Amino acid sequence: MSGTSSTPSTPSGTTGTPGDAAGPGQGLDPAIADRLKRTPDGLLPAIAQQYDTGEVLMLGWMDDEALHRTLTTGRCTYWSRSRREYWVKGDTSGHVQHVKSVALDCDADTVLVQVDQVGAACHTGARTCFDADVLPLGR
Repeated sequence: MSGTSSTPSTPSGTTGTPGDAAGPGQGLDPAIADRLKRTPDGLLPAIAQQYDTGEVLMLGWMDDEALHRTLTTGRCTYWSRSRREYWVKGDTSGHVQHVKSVALDCDADTVLVQVDQVGAACHTGARTCFDADVLPLGR
């Protein structure tokens, strides 16, 4: 992953550091990988949006391997910062995200994944992660 991790690699699909499963530059098209501006720990924020309504569903984190898996499998794959492993949305909950399109923002530091969400997107069981705690505006 463009030199973002110096941690020794672990076998694909296991826990460790973002990027360990594929190793630097493997999997993701180098033309895409070279454009990405990642956090110091090698991650990009990935916003999941319902493709037909524009509803913002959730924010997850992706490294190069998670983005590669998302682009090639048609299912959203994220890097769990708390569990330190890859997870495919819906594998345990059944609340699958079917990928419709993937785009980088103008700075190439955020990914927008338009999906067809099956069931709840939030781990709390809510449709989105953004409808339970709306903050008041001081107007």
